[in-house]
Amino acid sequence: MYLPHLTDSSVPFLLQSLHRCDVSITVKDPSGRFIYVGDRIADAWGHSVAKVLGMTDTEFFQPDEVEALRTAELKTNGLGTLHAAEHRLQLRGGKHEFKVWRMLLQVEDGSTCLFAAWSDVTAQRQSELQLQHALVQLEQQQLALEALRRETQDQSIRDHATGLFQRIHFDDQLRRELDLSAREHREFALVSIAVDPPQNPAHALGTPAYQRVLESLGRLLRSNTRAMDASCRVEEERFAVLLSGVGLATAHARMEGLRRQCATQIVVLEGRDLGFSVSMGVASFPHIAQNEDALVKASVSALHEAQRRGGNQVTLASIRLGSS
Repeated sequence: MYLPHLTDSSVPFLLQSLHRCDVSITVKDPSGRFIYVGDRIADAWGHSVAKVLGMTDTEFFQPDEVEALRTAELKTNGLGTLHAAEHRLQLRGGKHEFKVWRMLLQVEDGSTCLFAAWSDVTAQRQSELQLQHALVQLEQQQLALEALRRETQDQSIRDHATGLFQRIHFDDQLRRELDLSAREHREFALVSIAVDPPQNPAHALGTPAYQRVLESLGRLLRSNTRAMDASCRVEEERFAVLLSGVGLATAHARMEGLRRQCATQIVVLEGRDLGFSVSMGVASFPHIAQNEDALVKASVSALHEAQRRGGNQVTLASIRLGSS
């Protein structure tokens, strides 16, 4: 392989040093023809050195690749200094990525040639892509684990059958509401709810029927309460709703609407409409009771009164004069 004598006597040594660093060298004359080609880069292109010498890019590469190579060379010519660019070339082994440093060198006759140092970075780019893909997968796994953690945590405070909060969470919210309402001198309502005994032959279906009714009741309670409210399954057959910032009359009106929805709800199991109704007892703070125990007892007592009257109704707790 013959390399024309360049004015800088250190260039041959530079070529050897770059070759040892897995960097391949090409040199083009002003017409764009190769006048020097390293063994490694010629082999990467799938040709012999002898075949590449005297040829141009158009004889080896695709038109879009030739255009990208030409653009980089023109930029090097315009800058007059060392310029780096990256190229993707379709070679016999598939797509290869190269990082190429180019600069103009002056030949003894005064003309210039285009010196290029080629480094195959295909393996490096593939490793970077694999790392990026692994990081994306890791992030997705972390997000999935976090979602599972939140779901598990949520399930730990919710009743499986109804989707309502369990008592421990409800008690915490009730205490917070009592404290907030006492400090801000506002009222809120507590409603105790129970499903009435079945009045049709569907009750013979037993536990599956009751589970289906609970699911329906849970959906209705969740859809009829706001974000600041709380619905709960406090016992096996008793439920409670905390209505934040709501007085006794408003609470009664809202629960009356819910009672009607329950009574007209179609619940189907094995092709039979189960149907169900509920009894409710409504108490409020501070007009009915001024502390947690008294408030709960008042709403439960009102619930029992609704049941005593035959069920499927909403009963208000009575105001006890002189109660504390």
